[in-house]
Amino acid sequence: MTVSILLADDQDMVRTSMRIMIDVEPDLEVVGEAADGEAAVALAARLRPDVVVMDIRMPKTDGVAATRRIMSEPDPPAVLALTTFDIDEYLFGTLQAGAAGFVLKKDSASTLLDGIRAVARGNGFVSPGPTRRLIARVSGVGGGPCALPAELTPREHDVLALLGHALSNTQIARRLHIEESTVKSHVQNLLTKLGARTRVQAALIASRAGLLDGPTP
Repeated sequence: MTVSILLADDQDMVRTSMRIMIDVEPDLEVVGEAADGEAAVALAARLRPDVVVMDIRMPKTDGVAATRRIMSEPDPPAVLALTTFDIDEYLFGTLQAGAAGFVLKKDSASTLLDGIRAVARGNGFVSPGPTRRLIARVSGVGGGPCALPAELTPREHDVLALLGHALSNTQIARRLHIEESTVKSHVQNLLTKLGARTRVQAALIASRAGLLDGPTP
């Protein structure tokens, strides 16, 4: 099954480079390009891609606002944010707006492709180099500590802590010695109870709740 992708970046060279990387992959297909946030929102509504690779800093409408508008629509695509710096003042806002993850422009082509495939499958994806440091730092922007819902089960606490450490469903299953299908059920329940749209938003909540401060489950 081919993953359809919309590229949104104001630099022609960046979009061309990404398209070249993606076009050689048999399971990925670029279906459109946008040079600003307004065009990204319009094309996402018209083309209905599986994934939008969204530059954070763009003219007319930045990536934060464009992501928020895209995610407010029924059955929205997954958004993979694209940023130049590993700490970007807009990054936390983009994740809060519903982006499923982010990659850095300096990352390798394989990282971008892995990110696209991950968010297309419904997983979160954070650029691997600064993963834990970034989650910890951006989670402190725009909000203080938060309390977790009382109805979370002990197992859901464990799963949430591992989400905070950016582990995949497969890695969580191995760590907790449970089936991957069980992990998926726990993650879906967590998103519902936390009021989060994505795994990355849940990871940020885990950090703000202090779950990353103790030993890893």
